[in-house]
Amino acid sequence: MISQLRGLILEKLPPQLIIDVNGVGYEVDAPMSTFYRLPDVGQEVILLTHFVVREDAHHLYGFATNEERTLFRTLLKVNGVGPRLALTILSSIEPLEFVHCIINNDMQRLVRLPGIGKKTAERLVIEMRDKLAAWEQASPVEMNLLATQTEKNSRHQIVQDALSALVALGYKPQEASRAVAKIDDGALSSEDIIRRALRELVR
Repeated sequence: MISQLRGLILEKLPPQLIIDVNGVGYEVDAPMSTFYRLPDVGQEVILLTHFVVREDAHHLYGFATNEERTLFRTLLKVNGVGPRLALTILSSIEPLEFVHCIINNDMQRLVRLPGIGKKTAERLVIEMRDKLAAWEQASPVEMNLLATQTEKNSRHQIVQDALSALVALGYKPQEASRAVAKIDDGALSSEDIIRRALRELVR
């Protein structure tokens, strides 16, 4: 089991990156929430990982925080949710906000996530509510951070809105993520991101 990687970033092509660990290059898939926290290519990074072994392939997933990895592993236990969908969910919403949606049965917010329809949203709520009880029992200070975090992550929400729009237009989440990561300079509005990303995607 590979639980952590520490090495130099060789390449970043969302949702995949390559990390050089003592001369060995590891291919790692990561949610966009992790990509936003990554240093530049050539710099050192430490990622928590989850290793998935299948008959036809081995996949390594990386996360900037323990909350992201924990939520990813919890999502994998939901019937019908595989690693790709779990990664898409984590790329579209912050962990605390997702937990808030599950605990409060916020179906309207859940169905806005890429790849989540009404039936899947219902299944997420039913199967995850009890599993996320520990999150709900966090200290009041931690739970009240949600509102503050939402405000601080307004930039993150702008990007997620653009990604959701691109997916709604028919682009795959990976394609949309790559295009947005390439053109976003950290100051564009969601409309500008969509416009420039569309130009990038049709090239």
